[in-house]
Amino acid sequence: MKKYIFVAGGVMSGIGKGIAVSSIGRVLKSKGFKVTAIKIDPYINVDAGTMNPVEHGEVFVTEDGVECDQDVGNYERFLDENIYTDNYMTTGKVYQSVINKERNLEYNGKCVEVVPDIPNEVIATIKKAGEKTNSEFVLIEIGGTVGEYQNMLFLEAARMLKLAHPKDVLFILVSYLPIPNKIGEMKTKPTQYAVRTLNSAGIQPQIILARSDKPLDDIRKNKISVFCSVDQRDVISAPDIDSIYEVPLNFEKENLGNRILEELHLDPVYEKDLEDWSKLVNTIKTVTDPVKIGIVGKYFETGKFTLTDSYISVIESVKHAAYFFNKKPEIQWLSAEDYEQDQSKLKELSSFDGIIVPGGFGNRGTEGKIKVIQYCRENKIPFLGLCLGMQLSVIEFARNVCGLNANSTEFTKEGELVIDVMPEQKVLLKEKKYGGTMRLGAYDCKIKPGTISARAYNKELISERHRHRYELNNSCRKLLENRGLVMAGVNPEKDLVEIIEIKDHPFFVATQFHPEFKSRPLRPHPLFREFINASIQR
Repeated sequence: MKKYIFVAGGVMSGIGKGIAVSSIGRVLKSKGFKVTAIKIDPYINVDAGTMNPVEHGEVFVTEDGVECDQDVGNYERFLDENIYTDNYMTTGKVYQSVINKERNLEYNGKCVEVVPDIPNEVIATIKKAGEKTNSEFVLIEIGGTVGEYQNMLFLEAARMLKLAHPKDVLFILVSYLPIPNKIGEMKTKPTQYAVRTLNSAGIQPQIILARSDKPLDDIRKNKISVFCSVDQRDVISAPDIDSIYEVPLNFEKENLGNRILEELHLDPVYEKDLEDWSKLVNTIKTVTDPVKIGIVGKYFETGKFTLTDSYISVIESVKHAAYFFNKKPEIQWLSAEDYEQDQSKLKELSSFDGIIVPGGFGNRGTEGKIKVIQYCRENKIPFLGLCLGMQLSVIEFARNVCGLNANSTEFTKEGELVIDVMPEQKVLLKEKKYGGTMRLGAYDCKIKPGTISARAYNKELISERHRHRYELNNSCRKLLENRGLVMAGVNPEKDLVEIIEIKDHPFFVATQFHPEFKSRPLRPHPLFREFINASIQR
């Protein structure tokens, strides 16, 4: 029987359930177990593909093309395992599946009810994910906060699975303990209420991860133990730290991995001390020599606040590569729209070691990004373009090197459309079929010998993940190549350009795919590694 660990959140959102799940998974993996993780989003959306990144954060894409929550990216990075379709659930996806089964008479004419049929569908999907990955542990993160109406059915599924398999299911609550400035004391009452709320759903947490600004003392641990009916050893201190990659080590200090195994009546397959992970964390803590990277985007401004979650995989990929070279990543957010309004600001780009233009959709900020790309090309600043960043790089080259009135079909129907929508996408857009219909998931790419990309990958055929509707227009390809644009990578099946480069430049590479989705802490992505190396040389 597989072991199932449900992780819910108390008091407020954004306290780190995803990192907790990822870190628990890493700890269990270090003890010799095969682990996978599932994210449950309570939204009616069928997937994350139609969600605004400023509101919801980055849309992560799996190998098999699922558009999902950014926590799935954390699972992959920490576990160093791919996550697939059945590992991402939303309310909309579950209801859609149940309705489709009902229409197909799979309930044999019975009345289909919210309970138990919706929770049963959730349980079936959880078991299916565990079977497909052949995992011994399945970690399930229930999105939102206990007490919200939206996640009640998922909590009911967890309760029902526990009832059926009492020795194989464990409940963990990640809760927040505030320290009000004017009081100066860590308060346990919100967590007590969160546990009571979870109790009202028929669930008793066996372990509480206590998130706070500072580590818990014994007084607070004892208080939570008494009022929340958990062993004091199972109240785990989870204070704020500078790097998320330190969390598994903190959990090990608190003996969390062994407590989980004791609760589930298991022994470690072998004892491993997370040696490689410890080396990484030591590097993160000790590096001082900086590499300064500017990211030019439009999804990080929300009022007076900066939301970095929109580009979380890009950020982590930069960090992975910087730590590989024992450098301290200094990342600065640069608004694309600022360069449209004041082109004199472009000079500030010279103060950076490297510039990234990431993906995105729509016309807003694109002219500012094109100006940035031109400045990087002409001033030999290491540059990495991702998805839309590649498309805008082609437009910039076509305009300023080839003399074309170049643009993309996404923005206009006028001029030379060097970026165009794929034929099959035209049909989908006409029928307004937007959700889950882009070019999604992993596709092959053949690398041209002698290019920067060939040096980075050190192989001829690679596979990378996609999320886009528009491509370099092959009818313009010969002209662009004749003027010096290097088609460094091409999809061999559809003859679509995947990577472009500029000659006689220290590093100017742009990809139609998203390399950031495949970077791992202990294995930086080859293109990010080469980009950071070029930035260091600058």
